[in-house]
Amino acid sequence: MNYVYVGASLDGYIAGPNGEIDWLEERSHPDDGDYGFAEFMVGIDALLMGRNSFDVVAGMDEWFYTKPVFVISNTMTEVPPSHADKVELCGGALPDVVANLAKRGYENLYLDGGQVIQQALRDDLIDELIVTQLPILLGKGISLFGELESPIRFDHVNTVVFKSGLVKNHYRKRS
Repeated sequence: MNYVYVGASLDGYIAGPNGEIDWLEERSHPDDGDYGFAEFMVGIDALLMGRNSFDVVAGMDEWFYTKPVFVISNTMTEVPPSHADKVELCGGALPDVVANLAKRGYENLYLDGGQVIQQALRDDLIDELIVTQLPILLGKGISLFGELESPIRFDHVNTVVFKSGLVKNHYRKRS
């Protein structure tokens, strides 16, 4: 199973025009906790993220992941020494990378990054979408969803409204 767990603006952006994500931390309420992220991660075997997302999280003060992290990139040739023990680099077509990871026992993948998510949608690789909307309009930036050849239908699983005003919607791909 492949999962997306992402925050997005009301107008569907996951980052600002220059990759800014500071707006994701603007709203919080002590009762909201981690918005269910730790519970979500329990069922995940590994993360597969794009290079741009890796660059963002690699620049943070803290490494948040306890599960194996794979970075898919066809331009990055090596992992920076600071993260060599934290991630493994993968190249090639997304369906092949996902299939190879499944053969290695990583069957429940958390897919992260705008380009990875958009390609996974085009390749029909996403089983569940968990999108937390923040009450902000960015007006421009990196879009969560790109163009598709045909519609992909999802069924609503549940919605959680947090005290901070964030709304988490969980969807499962219709079979």
